[in-house]
Amino acid sequence: MAAACDAALYLGLDFSTQQLKVVAIDENLNVIHQNNVQFDSELPEFRTRGGVHVHADGLTVTSPVLMWVKALDLLLDKMKGAGLAFSRVRALSGSGQQHGSVFWRRGASETLQNLDPDQYLHQLLQVSFSVSQSPVWMDSSSTRQCADLQAAAGGAMRLAELTGSRAYERFTGNQISKVRQTRPEEFLNTERISLVSSFAASLFLGGYAAIDFSDGSGMNLLDIRTRDWSEICLDAAAPHLGRLLGAPVPSTAVLGPVSSYFVQRYGFSESCRVVAFTGDNPASLAGMRLQPGDVAVSLGTSDTVFLWIQQPSPALEGHVFCNPLDWQAFMALLCFKNGSLTRERIRNESAGGSWELFSLALRDTPLGNNGHMGFYFDSMEITPPAVGVHLFDPDDNKVSSLSPRVEVRALVEGQFLSRRLHAERLGYSITPGTRVLATGGASSNKDLLQVLSDVFNAPVYTLDVSNSACLGSAYRALHGMMSQSAASFFEVVKKAPEAQLVATPHPSAQQVYGQMLQRCARLEERVLQDARP
Repeated sequence: MAAACDAALYLGLDFSTQQLKVVAIDENLNVIHQNNVQFDSELPEFRTRGGVHVHADGLTVTSPVLMWVKALDLLLDKMKGAGLAFSRVRALSGSGQQHGSVFWRRGASETLQNLDPDQYLHQLLQVSFSVSQSPVWMDSSSTRQCADLQAAAGGAMRLAELTGSRAYERFTGNQISKVRQTRPEEFLNTERISLVSSFAASLFLGGYAAIDFSDGSGMNLLDIRTRDWSEICLDAAAPHLGRLLGAPVPSTAVLGPVSSYFVQRYGFSESCRVVAFTGDNPASLAGMRLQPGDVAVSLGTSDTVFLWIQQPSPALEGHVFCNPLDWQAFMALLCFKNGSLTRERIRNESAGGSWELFSLALRDTPLGNNGHMGFYFDSMEITPPAVGVHLFDPDDNKVSSLSPRVEVRALVEGQFLSRRLHAERLGYSITPGTRVLATGGASSNKDLLQVLSDVFNAPVYTLDVSNSACLGSAYRALHGMMSQSAASFFEVVKKAPEAQLVATPHPSAQQVYGQMLQRCARLEERVLQDARP
């Protein structure tokens, strides 16, 4: 019993948009403790809605950096109150909402190194930030800076080839450029710029934590192949920016021991190590334990596709990041705005509002839908940038409507063909060992998942990933401590709960959807051409 009480623990934290969460696991990957702090309700003095402030222009979106600091104070107090023995924590890691930036004021480094354990962090760091409102991923106010960066790089496609993505307003390099141009005094008073992830790691480290390769890929500043800052992009964003960012490190790096502040105030062990923090999407890849050749499809309000790829081919849509688990590999991320809300609309219009009738329509219609296809973009889509409903008959003629059952299958096949088409454009290829991991609300519908399996010609598994970024961070903390023994991430997490097999592809799936995929690409291009003025 005594041994169990002394057993090592590993913490994973997630500084997300609306809350700060933590998971503690033991060496057998059992979850020992979970806790969270909701920003709006538990820190009302910061007056956020959904964890952010939307400014009067409707484009600028920020979060108070001290809110994140105070949330950590509150979380650690909650954990202490729940009886968690911090002395058992051997390592910790974490994740942060991607793209957000933190601007440390001159002198903050010295403050971090000399924290008084009798005071809270939010008291000690009151004047440590040159910009008090941190730009976050919801911000879309840096359009001009995006145009400047793309021009400097030689165009959108050249920037995507270099950094993994074309210029996006939310990406950190463009936000830094905007701060430099619109708030020159604050920028001049800045000693270091962190991502939300490396800012959080800095608090635990008691000094500036390096940005990791994976989260660093979401800045439009990192050359994803050399895994170092691109001088072209740095120069376009701000002078001497490399100095303010520091050198990036592998996502598996052990940054050092936890700060003495946490040893003295909370009873952490002096030997507790801080493993590099990363972005929430890369941490989710770790939490889902995605392996080479796998694809994860999150079926939610918007659908997100995560890919593990070896040879990337960045495009004007989607994102390629350095892989957080294998520094020689890559991950890709694709967002599709029209997800479950569109599926619910077609359920209401073509299946009497019943998921059972919706599923029955999928079972009663053949693979390939006898050649009927549809593109359903109720809202302006991200991937591809198109809007409206576009229906086609077997001869590629546009039609105004389909029968209810045919429409249900046209929607589902069209959505999943689009997910596969754009994944393959980023360098993904289906191999004999490929698994599709389905998560999110719609992953409980087995008939939907059967179509997903058929379209990808791969088995579909489901996984409970309600805390995937947190859990992924805890797994990464454990792996960080084991990496000295050269154990792979997958060896370290092999005791984690297995994904459940729910669907395997129909024998004719490869033939049917191989042809449909080419047709989908051709018709999608036609939809885009028709939309152009």
